[in-house]
Amino acid sequence: MDMSSSTDSTECKISMLFNWYTIDACFLSTEWHIKNNGMFAATCVGIILLVILVEAFRRLGKEYDSFLTRQCQRQAAVLAAKKDNCVSRTNTVGLGLKFRVTPLQQLARAFLHALTFGGAYIIMLLAMYFNVYVIICIFIGAGLGKFFCDWMVVTVGVDALYDEVKGVEETTVCCG
Repeated sequence: MDMSSSTDSTECKISMLFNWYTIDACFLSTEWHIKNNGMFAATCVGIILLVILVEAFRRLGKEYDSFLTRQCQRQAAVLAAKKDNCVSRTNTVGLGLKFRVTPLQQLARAFLHALTFGGAYIIMLLAMYFNVYVIICIFIGAGLGKFFCDWMVVTVGVDALYDEVKGVEETTVCCG
């Protein structure tokens, strides 16, 4: 395909070395041809949003796995209360129970994984254009994605902490 055959189009600037191209840069296809500063700014914003979206999918996958784990723990608690040894989808393993997610739940897990993997792959392809602006946008998106989508929440058992503090405060604590 000869991209210079049209009188109003110019060729894409693509380099396998680090570059600072803005106008006439192309990404992923000749259709994604940057022709002005506005298009390049929109590309940068879009890349940042794509990376944030990948981080959101990654977090959603973790949260869904945690949800399924809690669901299995609730089922195990019900089983322990009933002391019923014959339950479908469970096998005893040592002192615990082994649960398997349903095919629909596994399909949802696979779908989230595919979205995450696909988005990360597109980001990797964008980084391979070695455009410094694009790489900086990827880093910004990763930082913002971590900030907004992976806020750390820790649950600490307060009773155990209270007992530990209470033991230190008692005057009869032995020093030996």
